[in-house]
Amino acid sequence: MSSDLRLKKLRGSGGYIMASVTDEQQRKGNLGGPDLFLAPVGRIEIDKISKYFCNTCEKDYEGSPKIDYETPNEMVADNLILLEKGQYVCTMCGSVLAEYRNFSQNLVESSTPSYTPQQQASYQSALASSGVTTFNSIAGIDVYDSEARRVGVVKEVGIQTGQAGVVLIVTKNDGRDVAIKWDEIKKISEIVLLSSAEASAKCTGCGYVNNPDSKFCESCGKKIK
Repeated sequence: MSSDLRLKKLRGSGGYIMASVTDEQQRKGNLGGPDLFLAPVGRIEIDKISKYFCNTCEKDYEGSPKIDYETPNEMVADNLILLEKGQYVCTMCGSVLAEYRNFSQNLVESSTPSYTPQQQASYQSALASSGVTTFNSIAGIDVYDSEARRVGVVKEVGIQTGQAGVVLIVTKNDGRDVAIKWDEIKKISEIVLLSSAEASAKCTGCGYVNNPDSKFCESCGKKIK
């Protein structure tokens, strides 16, 4: 693979940077659309960043934003280690341009665990409030929407009774658990990227994913929208 550097724009939730990146970094940042995202790329060397734009300041600046990071090396799920987490921060106003988290290289292996039918039972649990049976999968990965805003973190993957099928249980930034239908997920790599479509039949109260034409939540009875 070519290691030539190319000047590219990489988006974050609070702005973007212009940086010279490798083919591998472009591959990580490309989540299926025309834009490149900072979150899956991680930390880029400061001398490779030529300028950045801050949404809060509504202004671009020469040079690199401040990059705050730490290396916790902590186990966040089975065979999944958080190696580094950090933020790109505007040097003028302190706003966060983008956040990232880098996990261990055995991420792909851990997302498709190998176990016997006897072991499977130990991975299953019931999410009683929403009728979801869950199993160990890609827990700990950050979830972003199509505008590069961090939604929360993956708690577990499960199967919801009824029409929803496979769902992703996400612990949102405010601490609430919600269920996201699998067809609302655009891509899973170093992060989970959601499609732009909103779950029109998702209950805002308990997170249950109802049929698209539902007027009331099948789980808690709350009116939808």
